Amino acid sequence: MVPERSGIVFVIAAPSGTGKSTITECLLHELLALEFSVSYTTRAPRPGERNGEHYHFVERPAFEVMRHRGAFLESAEVHGQLYGTQLAATQAALARGADLLLDIDVEGARQVRQAPVDSVSIMILPPDFHALEERLAVRGSEGGAERALRLSRARDEATSYLEFDYLVVNQRLDATLGEVVAIVRAERRRARRCDAEARRILASFPA
Repeated sequence: MVPERSGIVFVIAAPSGTGKSTITECLLHELLALEFSVSYTTRAPRPGERNGEHYHFVERPAFEVMRHRGAFLESAEVHGQLYGTQLAATQAALARGADLLLDIDVEGARQVRQAPVDSVSIMILPPDFHALEERLAVRGSEGGAERALRLSRARDEATSYLEFDYLVVNQRLDATLGEVVAIVRAERRRARRCDAEARRILASFPA
């Protein structure tokens, strides 16, 4: 069955520690026909992360070969590790009408916006820097040096907010989730994306 519209790539980017992964997980439970795009990465799995579900964990040489072959829709180096979204898997999902959710960094989001795919980008920011510091400390998944690196990078990432289609401040998870859900639903109903559906309805009208 041919879908009435191609899928949309929904990109969510944020400074590390803003709550992006939690928001992503909640969105996938809240919204129908929204699939998580599993990125490739050279970093080691964190506790509880499973290969093929949270990320495709690969060695750096294998990642570099994929990138050289043009296998990625976007790729970037973040905090010394490589991340990338597979192009073929993205194209296949969009062709069957699935909407994809990409949890990627600011540079990756920039590349997706320049790619020939229908995309919507959302920047998530913390309410302030102090909240970001606290969240990273509570998460405890990085050592002091890496946490300091992420915090120093956060300002540069946050200043790119005007490149994005939407900005949402994650002060309370329930309110943030409600705003992002509203964005996804509204973008799905843009008239230009519903052309095939409208034409089918119009075809049922008497001449």
